[in-house]
Amino acid sequence: MIKISVRLIAALCGVMFLVGCSTAKKSKVLQSNTAVITPSVIVENSAPKLDTLNKPAEVIEQAKVAPALSVNSELTPEQQAWNMFLQGTSKQYDFANAIHFDVRKPSFVMIHHTSQANLAQTIRTFQLAHTKVSSHYVIGRDGRVVQMLNDYLRGWHAGRGKWGSITDMNSVSIGIELDNNGSEPFPDAQINSLLVLLDTLKTKYSIPQKNFIGHADFAPGRKDDPNVFFPWQLLAERGFGIWYNPNYLMAPPSNFNPIDALKLMGYDLTNQDAAIKSFKRKFVKSDLSPILNDRDRGILYDLYRKYY
Repeated sequence: MIKISVRLIAALCGVMFLVGCSTAKKSKVLQSNTAVITPSVIVENSAPKLDTLNKPAEVIEQAKVAPALSVNSELTPEQQAWNMFLQGTSKQYDFANAIHFDVRKPSFVMIHHTSQANLAQTIRTFQLAHTKVSSHYVIGRDGRVVQMLNDYLRGWHAGRGKWGSITDMNSVSIGIELDNNGSEPFPDAQINSLLVLLDTLKTKYSIPQKNFIGHADFAPGRKDDPNVFFPWQLLAERGFGIWYNPNYLMAPPSNFNPIDALKLMGYDLTNQDAAIKSFKRKFVKSDLSPILNDRDRGILYDLYRKYY
């Protein structure tokens, strides 16, 4: 009996010893610096991925350093975006980086004319605090291209309007301003630079052909840019925007409703006359009345058959 008691006590001691070791190991693991979820210190020491497209090495290195916050200095849009990015991470929590996410990806391109004297004046306008207007690119008459906002940032170029179901065009588009007073042709050098830029944007962001539009398309009655001299046909031939076939226009069938076709294209028909004028400014050019004649309806029907 005594032998059995001794063996039982020994067994119990052994179990207690093993449990103690296991608990110690578990505590050691939990207190280890190699946790599965990386502590928030990793967040503080981590720099987000940067857009390195077309940037020299020295610019990339400078961008890796977060700009100093100062209440007395105005921050550039890039600095504001960087600071917002840093503030978007909550440092009081542990951090484990996910790999599936999106940023604001542009799906439209909107073309404007500046209605200003020259390229320098437009650039200054977009850098004044009180103007509350901006665009991603400005192209001079000589073909010089100036980028003023990162493609992924939301510019202030479209304003109030509607295209299809979209009312906040700024959130889904890239704005391109052409140095033009609003009543003059666009030089070849300027259009050539535009075509190169549009090809880059279309390829980079997979922008559909129908999503290259003018400011007047989005805001009929409020805006008229780009003006009647803008070569929409040339752009459409390169895959940017739409155009009709002038050699094969035909009379639409009796059940064809041109107003429904305009709506299907994307025009806001709250002001029907303004929508018709905007359509004719782009595709007819010679007659800007709010009346659709036979040729106008033929153009509209050809576009409807071709793209919609």
